Amino acid sequence: MQALPEGAKLLFSAAEVDAAIDRLAVTLALELWEAHPILVCMMNGALPFTSDLLRRFHFPLELDYVHATRYPSTPGEDGTSGGEVRFKHDLQRDLRGRTVVLVDDVLDGGATLAAAQERLGARGLERLISVVMVRKDVANAKASADYVALEAPDEFLVGRGMDLGGAFRQLSGIYSLPADD
Repeated sequence: MQALPEGAKLLFSAAEVDAAIDRLAVTLALELWEAHPILVCMMNGALPFTSDLLRRFHFPLELDYVHATRYPSTPGEDGTSGGEVRFKHDLQRDLRGRTVVLVDDVLDGGATLAAAQERLGARGLERLISVVMVRKDVANAKASADYVALEAPDEFLVGRGMDLGGAFRQLSGIYSLPADD
């Protein structure tokens, strides 16, 4: 496998991503210091971002995950076009009265984030905070995030948890890919 997808263009270097996460983590830490929140990672894409945040937080918290997807899991199917949101794993814990921080990698159309917000919000939380690493410049998104580390154009992105057919999540920078014409 090649080191980068063909035609990849660097949008944010590893240092730029780290600096944005540093700024966001400070803001969140000030807000969550005494809340004993539950961080909920949206698998698989938000795993690196959640890990980045965890290493920067120095207060009591809990960690869990949900796995929601709009993309096919069958080999050979197109992994870039989304369908209906399916939950492959849901939280098993009681969230009533808790502060929950929903962590996602990218906010574009917002269908997956909106479905997760609705699902978690129906559990009697004290507060739900949505945090995304990258928000794309997309009109009419179905969801919004309370906190955003980076803003990007509406392009296909890979790296730092975002993938192309399951690959390139490990890239420390964030790259855009050319549109199919």
